[in-house]
Amino acid sequence: MGQVACNYNYMSTSERASTSEKASTSETLRGWFTGRLPGDWFTAPPEVTIDREEITVLGTLADPEAAGGATEAETAAAADGRSRRFREETRQQRIEIAREAEHHFGRKVSWGVTCGGRSVMFTTFSVPVMTRLRQPERLVLDTLVDAGVARSRSDALAWCVRLVGEHEDSWLAELRDALRRVEQVRGEGPQS
Repeated sequence: MGQVACNYNYMSTSERASTSEKASTSETLRGWFTGRLPGDWFTAPPEVTIDREEITVLGTLADPEAAGGATEAETAAAADGRSRRFREETRQQRIEIAREAEHHFGRKVSWGVTCGGRSVMFTTFSVPVMTRLRQPERLVLDTLVDAGVARSRSDALAWCVRLVGEHEDSWLAELRDALRRVEQVRGEGPQS
């Protein structure tokens, strides 16, 4: 019988990392990208966000110089133009860096910039998430679809998650901090 080829790296199913491991991974990623990216790309070290599947790199570009008395629309258009130019001029280098990071860290890389107070993501990684909803929750999603807020239940659920994220930032930050403290206490407890 011949060998069967398997792709063991198809999906990351390793055990959940502890908070201290996540912190060290986040610090390692930030350091790696700060050292790996060309120094003239951004005005400050990039913001690097990590989850189980994706690394997001968001850098800040220098604001374009607008003519004296420039309108808000002109300033916004200049910032948009700078973001687009950066995207095109750095595409090959970003692809190379992303491939290297994906190989090294086992996660996809998404890129974006902030310029003139506006953030633009060039690439993003959408991940399907399975959930079970009871009828009252499904009715909420169906109402959003029927009202034209979302195209599908999936879009409606994503909209709800974004809405909670926007309006409950401080609560979510407190919750994440509490989870870090729980993991820290667990790590200091007796080992089985």
